[in-house]
Amino acid sequence: MTPEGDGTLLKLGVNVLLPALIADTVLGNPLLTNASDLGFPPLLGFSIIVGSMGVVSLMLAPLRLPHQTSGAGIITAGVQNFGYLVIPLVEALFDRETLGILFLHNLGVEIAMWSIGVWVLARNQGGQAWKRIVNIPTVAILGSCLLNLVHANAWLPVVGRKALHMLGQAAIPLAILLTGATVYDQIRMSTQERPKYKALSLALLARMAVLPLLVLSIAKWVPMTKALQNVLVMQAAMPSAMMPLVICRHQLADSRFSMQIILFSSALGLVTIPLWIRFGMEMVSQ
Repeated sequence: MTPEGDGTLLKLGVNVLLPALIADTVLGNPLLTNASDLGFPPLLGFSIIVGSMGVVSLMLAPLRLPHQTSGAGIITAGVQNFGYLVIPLVEALFDRETLGILFLHNLGVEIAMWSIGVWVLARNQGGQAWKRIVNIPTVAILGSCLLNLVHANAWLPVVGRKALHMLGQAAIPLAILLTGATVYDQIRMSTQERPKYKALSLALLARMAVLPLLVLSIAKWVPMTKALQNVLVMQAAMPSAMMPLVICRHQLADSRFSMQIILFSSALGLVTIPLWIRFGMEMVSQ
């Protein structure tokens, strides 16, 4: 993989493979066939991500960072890991109902990340910023949910569904490869830029301390089911997600700063994840 080829693979992943994965996951999912069940968990997931990005924005604002850097920090520190790491943990600690609620919650997280998150990175482009929100992954999420409500999985051609499944299965491996390639490119790249120690420290403080307390407070005081409470406890404990690094690369933001947040939060997570899970479970059970 060369840096020149990464751009083409990135477009393939964002515009083809990821939408295929979204459609393959949503179509035929019994948890997403009832419009009344699509409400609170996705809305809560969306609201928490938007609120989290707002908190990070306020914490980084006094530093007056360049837009590409502040935007990367906001979306990276503001979005917790909601897939690669948390899904196996939920499977191990809870029942299938909780895992299903996690998928519903993640629907709101995906919409927030690909709409508000992309707008944060592109907002300095004036009227063009809102055009970035209408991107293919966002359309795929909304379109797949609408198709699922009319039971499209039952009448779509089998060859089409199989193609979506096969393409979708390649989305996560390619995203991981691109994340690794981006990390490698950033590490080997010689730069005269001074490390952003203050910005990185504030972003990590937000991701690993301030935002977990915020999410656990919501789980404690907002009326919700026990399964959704458990999902929020797990989400509160997570480090930064990896997908924002791919989005920052796609939107020409400061992917180096994004990478640093992901790597350091993941390393700290080895210690903080079990502590936050234990503290969170005790907090919501009182």
